Amino acid sequence: MSSKNKTGSLQTTIHNAVATVQFGHPASNSFPRDLLNRLTSEINSLSTHSDVSVIVLQSEGDKVFCSGASFDELLEVENEEQGTEFFSGFAHLINAMRNCSKLIIARVQGKAVGGGVGIIAACDYALATPESAVKLSELAIGIGPFVIEPAVSRKIGKSAMTLMTLEGHEWKSAEWALQNKLFSAVHTANELDNAVETFVQKLSSYNPEALLEMKKIIWEGTELWESLLVERAAITGKLVLSDFTRKALLEFKK
Repeated sequence: MSSKNKTGSLQTTIHNAVATVQFGHPASNSFPRDLLNRLTSEINSLSTHSDVSVIVLQSEGDKVFCSGASFDELLEVENEEQGTEFFSGFAHLINAMRNCSKLIIARVQGKAVGGGVGIIAACDYALATPESAVKLSELAIGIGPFVIEPAVSRKIGKSAMTLMTLEGHEWKSAEWALQNKLFSAVHTANELDNAVETFVQKLSSYNPEALLEMKKIIWEGTELWESLLVERAAITGKLVLSDFTRKALLEFKK
């Protein structure tokens, strides 16, 4: 199963009860709204797939895992409704990952910024490389990591999330991300694929019913996210219209 157009690519392969979902976009694997929607639909579809026990989420290329929201689309937002609609894309994706009946494993081969960090945090386990530095740079463009914050804080704690946000001008190393539990393991680039394959094949050999019950336990207490993340999208959707953000986005594009 694959789809590719100007808003990016999405491809799914299924083998030995493992579904590998790969997304990509020419602009550093950023997410326009259409690609967010397609990935959300794919996660929802795989959740009901009886032949799948585990999902691997990965991206194209070898330098950047995900650079978050599409700056081009952010600059096209003209009112609060459009802003809320755009950022709701990340809200719906994180909720789909949270509600998915399958465990989701992230293969993080490179850097992640903003929404990319949120996607990693919404996975149940993440394997990365030493090159996989992370950053929450939203304050620098006049917004904040409001939609992804619950997922990030749940994974690394409120203090580490605050540190990442207030020091958004600095990259946090893969070692930092490992120490703060965003990453579950770090392997060299040459070892990453083998490590992912070994781990997910072992995981997929377990009782699917036990994996489902474990998934429910992992995400206990997040039921309010269904509405909370959309509320957070509205906050971001308003802020993205500010003169500060418009100017910052144009500077970043240059």
